[in-house]
Amino acid sequence: MSINNAVSAKISPLWVLVTLLVFSALIKLGLWQSERAEQKEQRILRMEQLMGVEPKPLHQVLNSINTLNAESLSDPALEETRNEMLNDQPVVLNGVFNDEVLLLLDNQTLNGQLGYRVYQVFYHQQQLPVLVNLGWVSGSRNRSELPIVEPITGHHQITGNIRVIEPNIVLAEQEYDQLAMPMRVQQIEVDKLSDVLGVQLQPFAIYLDSNEVIGYQKTWRPIVMPPSKHRGYAFQWFSLAAAWLILMIWAAIKNNKKVVSDAD
Repeated sequence: MSINNAVSAKISPLWVLVTLLVFSALIKLGLWQSERAEQKEQRILRMEQLMGVEPKPLHQVLNSINTLNAESLSDPALEETRNEMLNDQPVVLNGVFNDEVLLLLDNQTLNGQLGYRVYQVFYHQQQLPVLVNLGWVSGSRNRSELPIVEPITGHHQITGNIRVIEPNIVLAEQEYDQLAMPMRVQQIEVDKLSDVLGVQLQPFAIYLDSNEVIGYQKTWRPIVMPPSKHRGYAFQWFSLAAAWLILMIWAAIKNNKKVVSDAD
């Protein structure tokens, strides 16, 4: 076997393909984290701008983007823009709570203690009902025990902030076979909950203002992971991509030298 044939035999298309695939995946993860950092920075700036804004009735906020809402049904980019406009908007609502629907969002920690976020359906001014995040309650280490939570009843005027619900990664699909209340859920899935409850819900939730007397501990953080942390993860992914490429080039050179030596 000639030296040229031996070298070309070792640098196989599969080797190159795997190297490029892994390198591209790592770069993509780094770019995604960088994009998330930019999104968080924009949202922090937006929240700062909304801090001094007087809460508006929810129906006014929704009516102001009706045109965009209609267009966004066929354009995912416009839907994302609509969500950005809705997110964190301070609103006020008048209506009644549905005391027959009580949801407990599982795996919500506070100061190292495991607990739940409590949600109730709120009906207001002939708009689609909306889920209201009432705050956090502590849970038991015994998974079979749910906290004792009494649903809120009657007519209320509430203030809070809109928060578009983002799906989380779950290990198993949420089952809704048992409709006993309170209902423990692993994530808030508006479409599925609308089907189960028999009522169409708004595609977002209202997080009660910390000054509201009703509800529970209101410690929600709109930005859980700061932009700096996303940039740190991006740097790690880019570093791994560079290290992977250097390692594979070094391995290819080493293998080729071995082939040349064997050929001699």
